[in-house]
Amino acid sequence: MRDSTDQRPRFGAVRLSGATFEGDAAFNNATFMGRAGFDGATFKGRAVFNSATFKSEARFRDATFMGDARFDGATFESDTRFDRARFTGVTLFVRAVFEGDAVFDEGILNGAAFNSATFKGCAGFDGARFKDGGSFDRASFESASSFGPLACQGTLSLAAAVFSAAVIVEIAAGRVDCHRTRWASTASLRLRHAVVDLSDAVLEFPVSVTAHHPPFLTTGGSPLDESGLAEAPVRVESLRGVDAAHLVLTDLNLSESRFCGTVHLDQLRLEGRCPFPLPNPPGIHWRRGLPIRHTQRLLLAEEQHWRHSRPRAVPGWLPAPPGVEIVKPPALAALYRALRKSQEDSRNEPGAADFYYGEMEMRRADPTIAPAERGLLNLYWALSGYGLRAARAVGWLLCAMTATVLLMVGFGLPDTPAQPYPPGAGVIGKQNPRLHADFPDRFTTARAQKAADVVINSVVFRSSGQSLTTVGRYTEMASRFTEPILLALALLAVRGRVKR
Repeated sequence: MRDSTDQRPRFGAVRLSGATFEGDAAFNNATFMGRAGFDGATFKGRAVFNSATFKSEARFRDATFMGDARFDGATFESDTRFDRARFTGVTLFVRAVFEGDAVFDEGILNGAAFNSATFKGCAGFDGARFKDGGSFDRASFESASSFGPLACQGTLSLAAAVFSAAVIVEIAAGRVDCHRTRWASTASLRLRHAVVDLSDAVLEFPVSVTAHHPPFLTTGGSPLDESGLAEAPVRVESLRGVDAAHLVLTDLNLSESRFCGTVHLDQLRLEGRCPFPLPNPPGIHWRRGLPIRHTQRLLLAEEQHWRHSRPRAVPGWLPAPPGVEIVKPPALAALYRALRKSQEDSRNEPGAADFYYGEMEMRRADPTIAPAERGLLNLYWALSGYGLRAARAVGWLLCAMTATVLLMVGFGLPDTPAQPYPPGAGVIGKQNPRLHADFPDRFTTARAQKAADVVINSVVFRSSGQSLTTVGRYTEMASRFTEPILLALALLAVRGRVKR
């Protein structure tokens, strides 16, 4: 073995299993021609293998790195084993090349960075734990069929990483950054506890992102150690720039997801339970002296951000995160329209109805539409919640029927039958029926029953055949026009909630 201070030290087979390095161990630019055995070795100082080349197998099983471990630019031409290795200091494999299998199973890594590393074989991190985050930015996985299951305290970054082969990724982490990650083949991303950012990810083939509810199991069958991770639902932060035609989301929390900028959003597939935010705050609030109650429906986080930014906004709407642009109603309407189509294509009519409600709300809030159209939308909203709120339509129907009954009893039902015109009047036929009773005496049970008969027939667009005064005839005509419409809106709303 040559001194490690040589310009380009070269070593044959190295057998240092169980060795202890009291100070720094520097092997910069070293070439290990034979097998490098460091199993069970302890590095109390820094272990520096920058730009080292391992021609044969490199073994660091059960090794302990108490200081920083630096393998920047190292090349591993054969299999590399770091099984159960413990990295206490900063761990750097930046621009490292693993031409064989790279195995870090059950290892503990602290602040590990594999940025721009190349994994040409297996990338084994089965049961590995990353403390203080881990980074695989711009890393290349050329043939790895699995990645994990692994646990990471903090953020595990796969930003701009490339997965060239079909792969199953299993991660339990506080946050997973897949910004600009490229999936060149089919992939299944299974997550626990994490907030995942998929913005600008490139999906060339179908990719599924799933919340994995039971704990991950390692190859040995033991549960993955998730100590230090808080139990939380898996949430999607952003899909901006993603082509959703290849994306399937399953059991993910979408309450804070941002969809603006998503390509082919109308082809996004949502499976399982994917909750969206509900209107916040709940209950009844006063605006311009009128009581306003927020309708319970699915809505987008972008709408919450927009409502929070409005003047005199009701407290409780969620503000936009720093640096996030507020999306205006026309763009929000387009997002709701695309999500509505995706739900209709999935035969989820109730979900599509909620997104239709959001689309209409944003159209009603759009300041660029014509006043006449806005007035029509306001009327449609007030009468039936855009044909989606049966209780509202039924309430108006009951009010209309009650008003019709009162008008009929008070003014529409005659107490004197129609009399023929007197001789010499020059008119053939009968005069209109008359109502002569005093106003308080008109409200009797018998007259109420007749009025109810008129109303019931009006609801189904039929004439009651009752003899009516002039006021009664006009009241009946008005009720025959309005009440069937309100009944139809109520039935339409019920159909939207039960149709499959």
